[in-house]
Amino acid sequence: MLKKLQKKQIYIIAAAGLAAFLAGAMLSAPQIQQYVAQWLKQIKNAPQPPTQSYQPRSPVFQLTLLSPPERAAQLEKLAQGSPSPDRNRARYLLASDFIEAKEAKKAIDLLAGLEKDYPALAPYILLKQAQAYDLLQEQGKASDCRQAVLKRYPEHPAAAKALYLIGLPEYQDKAIAKFPSHPLSWEIIRKRLQENPNQPKLQLILAKYAYDQPGILPVLDLLSKNTTLKPDQWELVANGYWQNNQFAKAANVYTRATVTPRNLYRMARGWQISKKPVQAIAAYKKLVSTFPQARETGSALLYLAQMTKTPKQALSYLDRVINQFPLQAGKALLAKAKILQAQNDTKGATQALELLLSKYPQTEEAAEYRWTMAQQTAKTADYRTASQWAQPIPINNPNSTLAPRAAFWLGKWAIKLGKKQEAKQAYEYVLSQFPYSYYAWRSAVILGLNVGNFNNVRQLQPEIVLLGRPVPPAGSDTFKELYLLAQDRDAWLQWETEFLDKTEPTVAEQFTDGLVHLTRGENLIGIDKISKLEDREKPEEKADYEALSKQITYWQARYPFPFFQEIKYWSQKRQLNPLLVTALIRQESRFEPKIKSVANAVGLMQVLPSTAQWIAPRINVDSKKIDLENPNDNLMLGTWYLDYTHQQYANNSLLAIASYNAGPGNVTKWLQTLPKEDPDEFVEAIPFDETRNYVRQVFGNYWNYLRLYNPEISQIVGQYSAKHPKLQPAN
Repeated sequence: MLKKLQKKQIYIIAAAGLAAFLAGAMLSAPQIQQYVAQWLKQIKNAPQPPTQSYQPRSPVFQLTLLSPPERAAQLEKLAQGSPSPDRNRARYLLASDFIEAKEAKKAIDLLAGLEKDYPALAPYILLKQAQAYDLLQEQGKASDCRQAVLKRYPEHPAAAKALYLIGLPEYQDKAIAKFPSHPLSWEIIRKRLQENPNQPKLQLILAKYAYDQPGILPVLDLLSKNTTLKPDQWELVANGYWQNNQFAKAANVYTRATVTPRNLYRMARGWQISKKPVQAIAAYKKLVSTFPQARETGSALLYLAQMTKTPKQALSYLDRVINQFPLQAGKALLAKAKILQAQNDTKGATQALELLLSKYPQTEEAAEYRWTMAQQTAKTADYRTASQWAQPIPINNPNSTLAPRAAFWLGKWAIKLGKKQEAKQAYEYVLSQFPYSYYAWRSAVILGLNVGNFNNVRQLQPEIVLLGRPVPPAGSDTFKELYLLAQDRDAWLQWETEFLDKTEPTVAEQFTDGLVHLTRGENLIGIDKISKLEDREKPEEKADYEALSKQITYWQARYPFPFFQEIKYWSQKRQLNPLLVTALIRQESRFEPKIKSVANAVGLMQVLPSTAQWIAPRINVDSKKIDLENPNDNLMLGTWYLDYTHQQYANNSLLAIASYNAGPGNVTKWLQTLPKEDPDEFVEAIPFDETRNYVRQVFGNYWNYLRLYNPEISQIVGQYSAKHPKLQPAN
């Protein structure tokens, strides 16, 4: 976030320190460059790795990227073509545009007869006709269309919309009874609860189907006071609290829910998070004794070991995990080693760590231990031993965040050992196997690719190509058509009605749900849902994620491009790389225009009101007229400040981005104390965990936007992946 600037507070950069850093940042790797030309020649004609495409081919879907005036002529041409699915889509989309423009007669002409030709959207076509007739003040015909939906498609989710629009109480009753998962049914329920809050049946519908919607907490609070609920109903209330991070309330309600491993675990964990250790320990012990073989029991034993004050008892819990729960044995062994080290039992700690590396080498804990040892030995300049510690990580733990980091530093250490070919292979390996990683960008830089470096990335203006929406892997054909035609409200209504098991979604359902949130401008939730797919643990779910993650459409959803035109405009105005600006926004706000930090920083680029007042007179803007929640105003100020931080550091983006997070005073101090010859070592040495991670995340974002939306780099990365380079064993 932007740190507060005092008007008279100017930080003087130590000239020698900055000059030395910039020199280090500009150092190339000539010993590697000689291999790059040969490598590029080898991959020039390499085939792209085979992947299944989720990208739709319809020209109508591509036209949704344009505004209605921009696409009108092309849609009209398609709408007049020979009968085909694209002709039907063009007629529907063009009619929708006409309705939005209040040109109802044109819409009715286009929709005539379309119900029969376009069965996937047949009931929605009738609803569009009703909407057009309403605009023409022909209420009778509008009513006939809505009644036709109920008669011809009584079980279709569109019928819920017809029932809602008709609005009579008996029709609303039908909507609630037949379509409890439909958002318009929720709206009816909310209005009824405003008139009479004491309706637990209606409250329970919201608790079951709308627990993730705004305004649900007061409903759950009312239900929690109802003493007549049954155990399965208490579970609904508790789950609602849990999903909304109300852990203390959830724990309390879970005490009255059906006794299951998950409910007991959440009860215990809720008490633990709420700092009620006595209740938490009791609940964990009940879980362990009642369900000794449950998956949640392994986690309960780990937390019991963490919470007990007796090392002997903690070790007993950990040994049980090691013996009974192999998926969690890595965590138990690492925790056991730490306890034994604290007791000066070096032999026991060593045995635990040896077992961790020999029997559970693929666990995250094994990777963490290896990386810790690699870093420690590297600090003593023993790069050979450091490499031996790090080399297994990317092979044994390819899904760990440490994997690309370890592989990259294998390359850096190989250079220090004079092993130029091994270094080159390490960088190629990172780019091939971990193309989404910050370290893939750093590898691409060292390999000589035109991807920008810390000292010149701001000046680059890469080509950006936006693609249409991907085909969602879950949902009905009706939902997919609505989504791909950018009929976002109807797509959401349809999806919510279909998506019933929100607490345990499949990989395809969670990805699709994330896509829907993105279309609604709920970017933080959407990105979070899509990103968390990588955390799936069940083998079949991990396999589904691996297949999905091979698609570029997955990564484009994970790195979406909202506010593209505004970002492009202000980036050009400030002579900034638009992908760097986008990368910073994704890290700062997840593209949420109204989000506020605990420090009161606001909006897309997290601008403090005090910073806005400082900037305003410098760009001849009245600070009283600035709305930081307005994307345009926020970008106007945020990009100015990002340009300002670049000017302070001779356009070095590493220092500018670090300053954006930590403030110029800290960056000045670091330039005087941290290693400056190698920018990668500088990043690793940043003493603030937040800023060190922030720098890697922002530039990792930049790299992903570059490889996903720039055709040239996307093709090159694909070619590297097709070569399947291997790491050389560390000697």
